[in-house]
Amino acid sequence: MTTTSAGVQTALTVPARFRGPEGMANGGWVAGTLAGTLADRLDCAHALEVTLHRPVPLDTELAVSHMANSASLSLDGQVLVEAIPVALDVTPPPFVPFTDAARAEAGFPGLTGGHPAPGCFVCGLRDPGDGLRIFPGPVEGTGLVAAGWRVPVTVTDDGVVPDALVWAALDCPTGWANAGEGGPGLLGRITAQVFRRVYPNGTYSVVARSTGREGRKLFGESAVYEVDGTLVAAAKATWIIPA
Repeated sequence: MTTTSAGVQTALTVPARFRGPEGMANGGWVAGTLAGTLADRLDCAHALEVTLHRPVPLDTELAVSHMANSASLSLDGQVLVEAIPVALDVTPPPFVPFTDAARAEAGFPGLTGGHPAPGCFVCGLRDPGDGLRIFPGPVEGTGLVAAGWRVPVTVTDDGVVPDALVWAALDCPTGWANAGEGGPGLLGRITAQVFRRVYPNGTYSVVARSTGREGRKLFGESAVYEVDGTLVAAAKATWIIPA
Protein backbone atom coordinates (compact mmCIF):
# COMPACT_ATOMS: atom_id res chain seq x y z
CA MET A 1 0.00 0.00 0.00
CA THR A 2 1.19 3.51 -0.74
CA THR A 3 -0.42 6.63 0.66
CA THR A 4 0.26 10.32 0.11
CA SER A 5 -1.25 13.23 2.01
CA ALA A 6 -3.51 15.68 0.21
CA GLY A 7 -5.39 17.66 2.83
CA VAL A 8 -8.32 15.49 3.95
CA GLN A 9 -7.70 13.14 1.06
CA THR A 10 -5.10 10.44 0.61
CA ALA A 11 -4.18 8.14 -2.24
CA LEU A 12 -4.24 4.36 -1.91
CA THR A 13 -2.79 1.81 -4.31
CA VAL A 14 -3.57 -1.88 -3.79
CA PRO A 15 -0.55 -4.03 -4.72
CA ALA A 16 -1.31 -7.08 -6.85
CA ARG A 17 -0.26 -9.32 -3.96
CA PHE A 18 -3.49 -8.44 -2.14
CA ARG A 19 -5.80 -9.68 -4.87
CA GLY A 20 -8.98 -11.66 -4.50
CA PRO A 21 -10.72 -12.75 -7.70
CA GLU A 22 -8.55 -12.29 -10.76
CA GLY A 23 -7.87 -8.63 -11.51
CA MET A 24 -9.41 -7.16 -8.37
CA ALA A 25 -8.45 -6.51 -4.77
CA ASN A 26 -9.34 -8.84 -1.93
CA GLY A 27 -12.48 -7.38 -0.38
CA GLY A 28 -11.53 -8.05 3.23
CA TRP A 29 -8.11 -6.45 2.87
CA VAL A 30 -9.56 -3.35 1.20
CA ALA A 31 -12.32 -3.13 3.80
CA GLY A 32 -9.85 -3.44 6.65
CA THR A 33 -7.49 -0.91 5.14
CA LEU A 34 -10.23 1.69 4.65
CA ALA A 35 -11.71 0.94 8.08
CA GLY A 36 -8.28 1.47 9.59
CA THR A 37 -8.07 5.00 8.23
CA LEU A 38 -11.45 5.76 9.82
CA ALA A 39 -10.60 4.10 13.15
CA ASP A 40 -7.44 6.20 13.39
CA ARG A 41 -9.42 9.41 12.89
CA LEU A 42 -12.31 8.57 15.24
CA ASP A 43 -10.26 6.78 17.91
CA CYS A 44 -13.28 4.64 18.73
CA ALA A 45 -13.87 1.01 19.66
CA HIS A 46 -17.10 0.64 17.68
CA ALA A 47 -17.58 -1.95 14.99
CA LEU A 48 -16.96 -0.57 11.51
CA GLU A 49 -19.16 -1.39 8.53
CA VAL A 50 -17.67 -1.37 5.05
CA THR A 51 -19.79 -1.60 1.90
CA LEU A 52 -18.13 -2.56 -1.37
CA HIS A 53 -20.15 -1.05 -4.21
CA ARG A 54 -17.80 -2.02 -7.04
CA PRO A 55 -14.67 -4.14 -7.53
CA VAL A 56 -11.46 -2.38 -6.56
CA PRO A 57 -8.72 -2.48 -9.22
CA LEU A 58 -5.10 -3.41 -8.48
CA ASP A 59 -2.01 -1.24 -8.96
CA THR A 60 -4.19 1.83 -9.53
CA GLU A 61 -4.08 5.05 -7.52
CA LEU A 62 -7.39 5.50 -5.73
CA ALA A 63 -8.67 8.46 -3.72
CA VAL A 64 -9.47 8.00 -0.02
CA SER A 65 -11.77 10.74 1.29
CA HIS A 66 -12.88 11.40 4.87
CA MET A 67 -16.01 13.11 6.09
CA ALA A 68 -16.91 13.60 9.76
CA ASN A 69 -17.86 9.97 10.42
CA SER A 70 -17.16 8.14 7.21
CA ALA A 71 -14.47 7.23 4.72
CA SER A 72 -14.71 6.35 1.04
CA LEU A 73 -12.51 4.95 -1.69
CA SER A 74 -13.09 6.20 -5.21
CA LEU A 75 -11.73 6.18 -8.74
CA ASP A 76 -12.36 9.06 -11.16
CA GLY A 77 -15.08 10.38 -8.86
CA GLN A 78 -16.93 7.06 -8.65
CA VAL A 79 -17.26 5.66 -5.12
CA LEU A 80 -16.05 2.07 -4.87
CA VAL A 81 -16.08 1.45 -1.11
CA GLU A 82 -17.53 3.23 1.94
CA ALA A 83 -16.86 2.77 5.68
CA ILE A 84 -18.89 3.98 8.67
CA PRO A 85 -18.94 3.22 12.43
CA VAL A 86 -21.97 1.30 13.68
CA ALA A 87 -23.39 0.77 17.17
CA LEU A 88 -23.31 -3.00 16.91
CA ASP A 89 -21.71 -5.90 18.73
CA VAL A 90 -20.84 -8.58 16.21
CA THR A 91 -21.86 -12.08 17.35
CA PRO A 92 -19.03 -14.57 16.74
CA PRO A 93 -19.50 -18.22 15.85
CA PRO A 94 -18.34 -20.58 18.63
CA PHE A 95 -14.71 -21.44 19.25
CA VAL A 96 -13.15 -24.45 17.48
CA PRO A 97 -9.82 -25.69 18.93
CA PHE A 98 -6.85 -25.21 16.63
CA THR A 99 -6.27 -28.93 16.07
CA ASP A 100 -9.90 -29.43 15.00
CA ALA A 101 -9.79 -26.30 12.83
CA ALA A 102 -6.63 -27.53 11.12
CA ARG A 103 -8.16 -30.96 10.60
CA ALA A 104 -11.19 -29.37 8.91
CA GLU A 105 -8.95 -27.92 6.18
CA ALA A 106 -8.89 -31.32 4.46
CA GLY A 107 -12.52 -30.68 3.45
CA PHE A 108 -11.90 -27.23 1.97
CA PRO A 109 -13.86 -27.20 -1.33
CA GLY A 110 -11.20 -25.11 -3.05
CA LEU A 111 -8.71 -27.97 -2.81
CA THR A 112 -10.79 -30.49 -4.70
CA GLY A 113 -13.81 -28.94 -6.38
CA GLY A 114 -12.21 -26.11 -8.30
CA HIS A 115 -11.36 -22.78 -6.74
CA PRO A 116 -13.11 -19.68 -8.17
CA ALA A 117 -10.17 -17.45 -7.14
CA PRO A 118 -7.05 -19.63 -6.84
CA GLY A 119 -4.83 -16.54 -6.61
CA CYS A 120 -6.74 -15.03 -3.67
CA PHE A 121 -4.43 -13.61 -1.00
CA VAL A 122 -6.51 -15.15 1.80
CA CYS A 123 -7.91 -18.50 0.66
CA GLY A 124 -6.06 -19.02 -2.61
CA LEU A 125 -3.54 -21.74 -3.37
CA ARG A 126 -0.59 -19.40 -3.01
CA ASP A 127 2.92 -20.40 -1.98
CA PRO A 128 3.54 -20.57 1.79
CA GLY A 129 4.49 -17.11 3.02
CA ASP A 130 3.00 -15.39 -0.03
CA GLY A 131 -0.68 -15.63 0.88
CA LEU A 132 -2.48 -16.38 4.14
CA ARG A 133 -3.50 -19.90 3.01
CA ILE A 134 -6.68 -19.99 5.11
CA PHE A 135 -8.59 -23.04 3.85
CA PRO A 136 -11.92 -23.33 5.75
CA GLY A 137 -13.53 -26.74 5.66
CA PRO A 138 -16.54 -28.24 7.47
CA VAL A 139 -16.19 -29.13 11.14
CA GLU A 140 -17.75 -32.53 11.67
CA GLY A 141 -20.98 -32.52 13.65
CA THR A 142 -21.48 -28.75 13.47
CA GLY A 143 -22.72 -26.15 11.03
CA LEU A 144 -19.33 -24.47 11.07
CA VAL A 145 -16.35 -24.24 8.77
CA ALA A 146 -12.90 -23.64 10.22
CA ALA A 147 -9.23 -23.44 9.41
CA GLY A 148 -6.00 -23.21 11.34
CA TRP A 149 -4.27 -19.91 10.60
CA ARG A 150 -0.49 -20.04 10.84
CA VAL A 151 0.51 -16.38 10.49
CA PRO A 152 3.57 -15.97 8.24
CA VAL A 153 6.21 -13.42 9.16
CA THR A 154 6.13 -12.23 5.56
CA VAL A 155 2.77 -10.49 6.08
CA THR A 156 3.99 -8.22 8.85
CA ASP A 157 4.58 -4.48 8.67
CA ASP A 158 7.68 -3.71 10.79
CA GLY A 159 6.98 -6.83 12.81
CA VAL A 160 3.28 -6.06 13.33
CA VAL A 161 0.37 -7.85 11.67
CA PRO A 162 -1.90 -5.00 10.43
CA ASP A 163 -5.59 -5.11 11.29
CA ALA A 164 -6.30 -5.12 7.54
CA LEU A 165 -4.96 -8.68 7.45
CA VAL A 166 -7.25 -9.67 10.31
CA TRP A 167 -10.20 -8.28 8.33
CA ALA A 168 -8.98 -10.30 5.35
CA ALA A 169 -8.84 -13.45 7.47
CA LEU A 170 -12.43 -12.82 8.59
CA ASP A 171 -13.63 -12.21 5.04
CA CYS A 172 -13.23 -15.33 2.88
CA PRO A 173 -14.40 -17.89 5.47
CA THR A 174 -17.87 -16.29 5.55
CA GLY A 175 -18.08 -16.85 1.80
CA TRP A 176 -16.94 -20.47 2.02
CA ALA A 177 -19.44 -21.07 4.83
CA ASN A 178 -22.05 -20.51 2.11
CA ALA A 179 -20.50 -22.89 -0.43
CA GLY A 180 -23.59 -25.11 -0.20
CA GLU A 181 -25.75 -22.14 -1.18
CA GLY A 182 -23.82 -21.31 -4.32
CA GLY A 183 -21.11 -19.19 -2.66
CA PRO A 184 -18.66 -17.73 -2.13
CA GLY A 185 -19.78 -15.04 -4.62
CA LEU A 186 -18.41 -11.50 -4.17
CA LEU A 187 -18.14 -9.65 -0.87
CA GLY A 188 -20.74 -6.89 -0.64
CA ARG A 189 -20.50 -5.75 2.97
CA ILE A 190 -18.49 -6.64 6.06
CA THR A 191 -18.84 -5.37 9.62
CA ALA A 192 -15.98 -6.22 11.94
CA GLN A 193 -14.44 -5.64 15.34
CA VAL A 194 -10.80 -6.39 16.20
CA PHE A 195 -10.26 -6.82 19.95
CA ARG A 196 -6.69 -8.10 20.18
CA ARG A 197 -3.50 -8.11 18.13
CA VAL A 198 -2.46 -10.99 15.90
CA TYR A 199 1.21 -11.92 16.06
CA PRO A 200 3.58 -13.25 13.40
CA ASN A 201 4.28 -16.98 13.71
CA GLY A 202 1.17 -17.28 15.88
CA THR A 203 -1.45 -19.99 15.44
CA TYR A 204 -5.14 -19.10 15.46
CA SER A 205 -8.49 -20.72 14.75
CA VAL A 206 -10.59 -19.05 12.07
CA VAL A 207 -14.25 -20.09 12.32
CA ALA A 208 -17.29 -19.17 10.22
CA ARG A 209 -20.93 -20.10 9.72
CA SER A 210 -23.71 -19.33 7.29
CA THR A 211 -26.55 -17.26 8.72
CA GLY A 212 -29.00 -17.39 5.82
CA ARG A 213 -29.80 -16.37 2.29
CA GLU A 214 -32.05 -13.77 0.68
CA GLY A 215 -32.19 -14.07 -3.10
CA ARG A 216 -28.65 -13.52 -4.38
CA LYS A 217 -27.45 -12.34 -0.96
CA LEU A 218 -25.62 -14.80 1.29
CA PHE A 219 -24.96 -14.00 4.96
CA GLY A 220 -22.28 -15.26 7.29
CA GLU A 221 -20.40 -14.66 10.54
CA SER A 222 -16.76 -15.34 11.35
CA ALA A 223 -14.23 -15.07 14.15
CA VAL A 224 -10.54 -15.42 14.89
CA TYR A 225 -9.60 -17.11 18.17
CA GLU A 226 -6.37 -17.64 20.06
CA VAL A 227 -5.48 -21.25 20.92
CA ASP A 228 -6.99 -20.86 24.40
CA GLY A 229 -10.32 -19.69 22.99
CA THR A 230 -9.81 -15.96 23.54
CA LEU A 231 -11.71 -13.98 20.92
CA VAL A 232 -9.41 -11.90 18.73
CA ALA A 233 -11.83 -10.53 16.14
CA ALA A 234 -15.34 -11.08 14.79
CA ALA A 235 -17.27 -10.12 11.68
CA LYS A 236 -20.52 -10.50 9.83
CA ALA A 237 -20.65 -10.33 6.06
CA THR A 238 -22.97 -10.17 3.09
CA TRP A 239 -21.94 -11.86 -0.15
CA ILE A 240 -23.54 -11.38 -3.54
CA ILE A 241 -23.89 -14.13 -6.12
CA PRO A 242 -23.30 -12.49 -9.52
CA ALA A 243 -26.36 -12.41 -11.78
